[in-house]
Amino acid sequence: MLKKQYLKSRPVCKVTFYLPAAVKAEAVHLVGDFNEWDEQATPMTPLKDGRFTVTLELDKGREFQFRYLVNQNEWHNDWEADKYVPNPFSGDNSVVIT
Repeated sequence: MLKKQYLKSRPVCKVTFYLPAAVKAEAVHLVGDFNEWDEQATPMTPLKDGRFTVTLELDKGREFQFRYLVNQNEWHNDWEADKYVPNPFSGDNSVVIT
């Protein structure tokens, strides 16, 4: 799930990413264009309800591809993303539009 907040003071959009509790995870990283697909750069924080979350400030007017890396070996999409695009590994990437 994605939650967006556009800032008036700067040309950025604060995007909060949530991985649902239905995905059983011990550790989750957000991986995408915004961190050069670095699998360790953006760890997500576990919430008491079982979800994981992280908030990033992304440039407005752009599209960013991303996926969730769960337990260092499972890739998950965000099924409420703005759209999806094929990736070179025979799957899809989630896309957030800011």
